[in-house]
Amino acid sequence: MGDRPKIKDIAELAGVSVATVSRALSDSDLVTEETRRRIHELARQMDYRPNVSARNLRTRKSKAVLLVVRDVGNPFYLDILKGVEATAREAGYAVLMGNTENDPTRETEYFNMLRDGHADGMILMTGKLPSASEETIRFRADLPVVVALELISESGFPHVQIDNVAAAREAVEHLISLGHRRIAHITGPVPEILSIHRREGYRQAMREAGLTIPEGYEVRGDYLLGSGQECCRGLLALPEPPTAIFVANDEMAYGTVHELRRLGREVPEDVSVVGFDDLYFSKAFYPPLTTVSQPRAEIGRTAMALLLKILAGNESGRRDPVILPTTLKIRGSTAAPRS
Repeated sequence: MGDRPKIKDIAELAGVSVATVSRALSDSDLVTEETRRRIHELARQMDYRPNVSARNLRTRKSKAVLLVVRDVGNPFYLDILKGVEATAREAGYAVLMGNTENDPTRETEYFNMLRDGHADGMILMTGKLPSASEETIRFRADLPVVVALELISESGFPHVQIDNVAAAREAVEHLISLGHRRIAHITGPVPEILSIHRREGYRQAMREAGLTIPEGYEVRGDYLLGSGQECCRGLLALPEPPTAIFVANDEMAYGTVHELRRLGREVPEDVSVVGFDDLYFSKAFYPPLTTVSQPRAEIGRTAMALLLKILAGNESGRRDPVILPTTLKIRGSTAAPRS
């Protein structure tokens, strides 16, 4: 640490004052373009890095943001993190990832980190506020938070979302267009809003096609692979099992396909399967999974860009959500039903 170059070392080499170096490294307009370039080049050559702790004491800014998710082990979040980080780095921010595992204590801790200045802003992907919601509501006008993909309508925070109802409807319409009439749905954990919206898209497509949903054709999962297997077993045990299954996420869809094979059913010859998310593995899965593709990297970039606007004071008050488009990726897990 003793050999770490300081601003005064750059100032001596450049023949300018410490204040001029500080302004140049902050890209202040009070320094000429030529001087800024020369000082930035000297800083690069000397491998100068700012003292973040000292800067934070002066500016009361941490230059870090929190990305808070339910399960850091879920590969779904990786591309979102990449999008967040790419945009954050360009603006000089680091990204800290918070993992709640649906633990209310952890959820509160991350909001406390934000309030206490350990992070300047938060991108929230858990779909809920901390359990101490009354306290959160009192502070929320001052909290720089963007909600991504989930919906927290009472929060007043800006949102970056997809249209889950329309995306699910398109997925089921694809199955109907292939000739399927007995189409089941494995939901996410109801009453979570994403699960409800995807279920509503399924119901809309069935209703608009004049198809009834038999009893037992809607089964509740929890977004994990094991629940896809369990729900699939229940569907195949029905007196008239489905010829197609729309699954609320890819991980449960993997479990569904696995269980179909274990029980001697071919995919898609006997049962077609559609997922939701388009995880990286879905293309390499066998058969490749037909699924709703979310623009995850773009979601991350958009959420971070919106958070930067809030931190700069350019966004305030309630705003309409930013809705990003989805794409149905048609692959090998769907086909026309056997005649």
